Amino acid sequence: MIINIDYIPKIEKVNITSNPYNKILWRGFYTFLCDFLPSTIISYSEISISFAWRYFLAMRNVVAQYAKAHVGEIKIKLTDSAKQALKKATATDYFSSISAKKITEEEVTKILVSHGFKRQLTDNQRTNLSKIATLSGAATFSVPGAGKTTEALAYFFINSNPDDRLLVVAPKNAFGAWEEQLAACMGEDYPYTFVRLRGGEVTIQNLLRSQPKFMIITYDQLTRIKGTIVAMLSDERIFMFLDESHRIKGGMQAKRAEAILELAHLPKRKMIMSGTPMPQSPKDIVSQFTFLYPTKGNDEKNVIDLIQPIYVRTTKGQLGIPDVERKVTTVRMSPLQRQIYDSLKSEMKRQINPVLDDTSKYALRRIGKCVMLVMQFVSNPSLLSNNMSYIFDHRVGQLLLTTDGPKIEYVCKKARKLVSEGKKVIIWSSFVQNVELIALRLSDLGAEYIHGGVDAGDEDEFDTREGKIKRFHEDLSCMVLVANPAACSEGISLHQVCQNAIYLDRSFNAAHYMQSEDRIHRLGLPRNAHPQVEFVECEDSIDQVIRARLTHKVDLMAAALNDKSLNVAPTEIYYDDPDEDDIENMSVDDAKAVIDYFFGGV
Repeated sequence: MIINIDYIPKIEKVNITSNPYNKILWRGFYTFLCDFLPSTIISYSEISISFAWRYFLAMRNVVAQYAKAHVGEIKIKLTDSAKQALKKATATDYFSSISAKKITEEEVTKILVSHGFKRQLTDNQRTNLSKIATLSGAATFSVPGAGKTTEALAYFFINSNPDDRLLVVAPKNAFGAWEEQLAACMGEDYPYTFVRLRGGEVTIQNLLRSQPKFMIITYDQLTRIKGTIVAMLSDERIFMFLDESHRIKGGMQAKRAEAILELAHLPKRKMIMSGTPMPQSPKDIVSQFTFLYPTKGNDEKNVIDLIQPIYVRTTKGQLGIPDVERKVTTVRMSPLQRQIYDSLKSEMKRQINPVLDDTSKYALRRIGKCVMLVMQFVSNPSLLSNNMSYIFDHRVGQLLLTTDGPKIEYVCKKARKLVSEGKKVIIWSSFVQNVELIALRLSDLGAEYIHGGVDAGDEDEFDTREGKIKRFHEDLSCMVLVANPAACSEGISLHQVCQNAIYLDRSFNAAHYMQSEDRIHRLGLPRNAHPQVEFVECEDSIDQVIRARLTHKVDLMAAALNDKSLNVAPTEIYYDDPDEDDIENMSVDDAKAVIDYFFGGV
């Protein structure tokens, strides 16, 4: 039986047929495929077998071995389309890429000058580009402010021909930075800028008809118009970069990852960019590596080793950024809050008990929702009143009449102390109600707030995200900014005017935490600066579980990236004065830590 393998570029699938048809051999081949791929992704009939081309690329050697084991019974035949697609994949595979001869730092500079690249690279950037310039898929994991965008643009110009183009996938709040950096690298008179691919699919298709040289699109928009992007990438002259590439790691990002991985074999060259590439565990980097090298099998056990030859990272230590001082201030709950907290903890144990041995997404979401409720109560008892199960508990009402809780009281008091010393301060909370409440409590200090409900827009508009940030930078009467890490942890720099941060609470999302801290701890700080970060925790509470998990995650990433500056263990101080996205970011290990806490205590 001859097995015909064809590549269908329009739908990015492999289509397999047989000639002549042999029921036993055909069924046996399908069973073999199901040993390596979930049957749910394979379309099977007596006429054909079809599934995503990227899966075939990953298992092509296994298919060849199967045919060899059945010599005399089965013969593989590739169509011209399949041969061309495989040839392209082989040319850019992992081992060919890492074996390619590197270019020197002098050659990096010479090539860039020949392209009209005007920005002067730093020593770190030249060293990084010398390592990754010849790779077909590269990664830059440098810390914020180190110039990842400049490195990425330099990588493009080093490798591009005049007709080559670039597609960047990035968060919306990074669009402006790409436009600014392109102008800075190539000069204000450079005739090209980034075309923003936004609006409906028809609008974007019209934009693409002019074949723009530089394009930028959000992850979610790409997912919605994947077919249009696939058609464009089939041009074979397009580079594709993922900015904040950890956004395809999993959870709610699974659809993004699937969409991007289905077209991963199409770009001419690729790059991933993130200062926090594995915020939860090594598993986070698997899909990112697969985007770069879809034919190289990897998993969380070997991906750290595989990533070593293809990534660069400029650390805060290399940049000479002053160390940040971190401390934990522990406050005590009132007797009434402790009584309600213990009751709440018992109720959460009851709800979690049925899923103790379950690691499904449903179980993780159930545990995550319980944890969010406990986190809310610890940070601000009034948030519990939003949960109908407890709104009629007279003890909650009694507590609300008395106080906002010890954490908010302490945070407001500490913010006032810092402002009295002439220091601006940013206050972080995972909960929108807390963000608005603290801004209200500190309104006499000109407090502004930013969360997901604050629209992006012109910096001259008072109520936009950009307008509030500009006011915090320039207005001496605006001394406090209160923000949600999910909405304000990327794309802004506060270090020139603010070197003090207070965390009312934190979630298990290590990326949000590290990126939010980087708003005040980044390149550009004066050498004599003394940035300070304070975490406010309630004694004997879920806060200690979250701190331990975040510290563990950061330590794992530090080891994987050989970055000793990634150390977030704080000094502890005792004070004796009486978001849906984070649910999705709870890992199995986070859930185990929570279960240990609920059923064994801190």
